[in-house]
Parts: sequence; C-alpha cells; structure tokens
Amino acid sequence: MVQRAPRKRMYKTMQGRMVDIEKLRAANESVQAVGNMNVNARGDVLGAGGKVVTTKETVIKKYYEQPRGMVSDTPDRGKAMPAPTQPVKQTVQKATPAPKTVPKKVAIKAKPKAESTAKKGIDAALDGLE
Repeated sequence: MVQRAPRKRMYKTMQGRMVDIEKLRAANESVQAVGNMNVNARGDVLGAGGKVVTTKETVIKKYYEQPRGMVSDTPDRGKAMPAPTQPVKQTVQKATPAPKTVPKKVAIKAKPKAESTAKKGIDAALDGLE
C-alpha cells in the first residue's frame, strides 16, 4: 500500500483568502500563548524572559510515568499508619419533633384612598363622552 503525502489544510477566509493553518502554527511555535499558564504555542513551559525551562516532551513524559487513578495490588509498607484515635461511642437519640410555630395573622388595614378632584389621563378625556 502506498501512502500519500499529508494533505495541507487550507482554509478559505471570509474575505476569500486561502490560509495554510499548519504553516501558520509552525511560524508561531515560539510565541508565548495567551493566558496564565506561562507556555508557548508549542506547549513548552516558559520561565523569566520567555526562555524555555521545560520542553513539551519532558512534560508529557513526566505526566505519563505515573498514571493517576491506578491502584497498586500491594499496599505500601513503608508509610506510617496514623495513630488510632479513641473510638467514638454512638448513642441513639430519639428524634423529637420540633414544636410547630403558627405565625400570627396580622390584620392589614386598608388605607383610605384620597380622591382627587381633578381627573387625569384617559378618564378626563372620556368624561364628557357619555
């Protein structure tokens, strides 16, 4: 089976220009990425002045050396066990329901409306039509 050369990813912009994304990525590999992770666009960890402290390959290698979430079959004998504490006596208490409090009904007195002598808005306009 004959393998083909990898196809270039060409995209057409809204203005009709053709852009090669892979070429754009390669040209900007060393530029610091936007954000607070202090990495460049490639993934290298950057230090003071934008100098590469740790390369992407070593970061990935370190990540995959000890996979998280895997449980070992044998327990670690070297770790010290925490000192046993005094056992806590569990006492069973009968749950007594809390007394219900009934809110007092407060009578709200309606304020008498002060009738205005002059009608406003649509009432004044409709007053003479009947």
